[in-house]
Amino acid sequence: MERYKNLSGKSGVAAFENGEDNIIVQFKDGGKYLYNNAVTGAGHIVEMKKLAISGRGLNSYINRHVRKAYASKLN
Repeated sequence: MERYKNLSGKSGVAAFENGEDNIIVQFKDGGKYLYNNAVTGAGHIVEMKKLAISGRGLNSYINRHVRKAYASKLN
């Protein structure tokens, strides 16, 4: 996993891993979630990957647009 840059300094996201049609997001509380095209939607995955790489806005985007639309919670 790649450490999230957290340029705002306020994000709840700690790390992420971009896959071909998915993104895994690990939050600072330790929760790790898989978001994918099938459940979350391809448009959301593209945007989440872009925000993850830029290091700004991913946590806010998840809270506003995808919330519980994750494919699975990982351990």
